[in-house]
Amino acid sequence: MEQIIYKKIRKDPVSAWSYLTDAWQSRNLVLIFARRDLKVQYAQTYLGITWSVLQPLTALIVFSFFFQHVVTLNLHVPYVAFVFTGIMGWFYFTSLVGNAGTALLNNQQIIKKLHFPYIVLPLSRAVVGLVELGISLVILSAILLFTGGSISFRILYLPLVIIANMFTGLSIGLWLSALTIRFRDLHHIIPFIIGFGIWITPVFYPRTMVPKAYSWIYYFHPIANVISLYRWIFLELPVNWPQVFTSFIVVIFIFISGLFFFIRNEKFVAEHL
Repeated sequence: MEQIIYKKIRKDPVSAWSYLTDAWQSRNLVLIFARRDLKVQYAQTYLGITWSVLQPLTALIVFSFFFQHVVTLNLHVPYVAFVFTGIMGWFYFTSLVGNAGTALLNNQQIIKKLHFPYIVLPLSRAVVGLVELGISLVILSAILLFTGGSISFRILYLPLVIIANMFTGLSIGLWLSALTIRFRDLHHIIPFIIGFGIWITPVFYPRTMVPKAYSWIYYFHPIANVISLYRWIFLELPVNWPQVFTSFIVVIFIFISGLFFFIRNEKFVAEHL
């Protein structure tokens, strides 16, 4: 594979630290797999990477038409900018959950032939998603320019929000990646969960539409708070900081537990493929 010599690493790491050390030493594989996935994803298509532009724009047009002409929303910002910030964060999250969640299953031919830290595979999907997120950021900049928006000093926090977006998706993706190997039905259930999840996430509607009796859900809904942070940066909308910090504690717990679960089950991956 691109004449890369894979370093032989311990089959059974004695600790999570030794596993992560091996993964760091194999970090070049993350970019190699990401470059391969990008080529495969857009290979033999007429529009190529243009699909990464059309997908969010199509969602933007559909949501904008429905909520601007059918449902009345009280917003103090242009709806097109409001909904696109939600689409941007949601698509990166679902890209990680869906693609990282099936990363091992989709690369079983490589896993059967080579041994390397398999966490490289879901991490490579995070890099692919970053390319698409970067395209969405360019589109958002054009939307803000067209609607008379502006960029404030809060843009300096954007890298932190992107990292939070990434970890939120990976925290679930790692669990699903390890579980899908044993429970193949998850491969079919994941798209259904993603399709349903957008309706309970304030992507195309403001959180103020949710009854106060159910507002506690957002303490355990990390991606909703990531979207709120995108809107805090680009649209200067207010953020419920206690909910943000609480939800990120949830992300840290899910990510760390998912990481240990992934490492513990990696040695059984080849047996279930």
